[in-house]
This record gives sequence, C-alpha cells and structure tokens, in this order.
Amino acid sequence: MRVALFLTCVNDTLYPDTGRAVVKLLTRLGVDVDFPMDQTCCGQAHYNTGYRHETEPLARHFSDVFGGYEAIVTPSGSCAAMVRELYPRLGERARAEGRGDSLARALAPVVPKTYELTEFLVDVLEVTHVGAYYPHKVTYHPTCHGLRGLGLGDRPHRLLQAVKGLELVELPGAEECCGFGGTFAVKNAAVSAAMGADKVRAAESTGASVLCAADNSCLMHLGGTMSRLHTDLRPVHIAEILASTEEEPAV
Repeated sequence: MRVALFLTCVNDTLYPDTGRAVVKLLTRLGVDVDFPMDQTCCGQAHYNTGYRHETEPLARHFSDVFGGYEAIVTPSGSCAAMVRELYPRLGERARAEGRGDSLARALAPVVPKTYELTEFLVDVLEVTHVGAYYPHKVTYHPTCHGLRGLGLGDRPHRLLQAVKGLELVELPGAEECCGFGGTFAVKNAAVSAAMGADKVRAAESTGASVLCAADNSCLMHLGGTMSRLHTDLRPVHIAEILASTEEEPAV
C-alpha cells in the first residue's frame, strides 16, 4: 500500500514532532510512508473564513499531490474533515454555479482515501495494540471535527486503552468544544478563552498529567490556556503517545 503523510500547516510549522511520531508509528507497523514535498495547505482556513473560490486552487493542488496514493493519512481531524466533507461541497457549488464538473472530478480521487490517523490504524490496519508504552495518567479531548465531522467514536479510546502503562481517565464534558475553532478564536477571543479555561479545568479535575487530542490546533489553544492558568497539565498529540515505546519513552 502506497501511503502518504499529509502533515498539515500547523504541524509542519509548529509541531514537526507529531509528523515524526506518525512516521515512526506507521513504520513500526510495517507501513511504507511517503512524504510528498509539494504538499501545501488543504484550504481549510480559507474556506472557513468565507473565501471559497480562493480555496479551489489549493484543493486542486492537494488532489494533484496526493491523488496517486492508495491512502492519505493525517494527524488532524479538522484537515481530514476538510477533504472528506468540504471538498465534495466545493465541487457541488461549482456545478451549481454553472462551471461544470471539472472541480468535482479533480477532487474525487482523494476524498474517500483520506484518513485521520486513528481511523487509519483501526479501520484500515485493523490494529489497536500498536506496541506503545506511556506510563502517565491521560485524559482525552475529542475535538469537534473528529467527534462530529468524522465520527471517530471510540477509536482513540481503544488505542489509548491498549497502551502499556497508560491510565486513561474520562474527561468531564468531553464533547464540549474547547473554544479554538480556527478563526473563531480570533474573532471571538473572550468567548474562546472562557471555553478553553472550562476545558482545562475539567481536565485538571481528572488528576491527569496529560491532556491528549488528535488535533494540534486545539492542543495549541489549550496549551496556551494551561500556561496562563499555571497548571501542571501537558498537551500531547495522540500520535506522540502511540509512537512512544519502552526503548524510547516519551517524556
């Protein structure tokens, strides 16, 4: 299987260790992972801010870069949801505007084979025990795109429960948004900050030392909140937990 890593802008710019963790994890599971160097933004930020037409060239480029792979794996529920949910809408809108089916045909090859990491592990590789070791108390925040857009369900929990040494504790109000929401955090800063504080306090109440999620964008928002609230919690992407082993434990 030819598998490509779609790292995403946030991870490429701010959290490259997450991408390294994905490659380490998938390689350990026998997957040959490629990293197409021509990849750029999927267009999510543009689309969510209302620049739909400006999104189209980015979406076409995404399909050009990744279309030849059998699977596209990303450590981001929001970017996976952009491809799976919103790329088809781009094609539909172009058709409705009388611009034909060209865009829909261009994007069709990548839509069904783009997977968020935990989906790929559980649904495609059919594994939950990935050989991980992480001796910490962890609580998991199901981000909005993963929870509501992709319907990840219990996949992340099943993977975390199988990690040796890890104690998984439930997060009160887990399904509540953390307040990031991309440009929402910029346009509605006060509301976003209050929502983030609620989420962090809920995580603190569990006694966990680590707040885990499958999206570094939300973890970035929550990590900033943790810093401002002077908590002992740490934000950690699920890929970094699953990639950790007894030989090379994460800190």
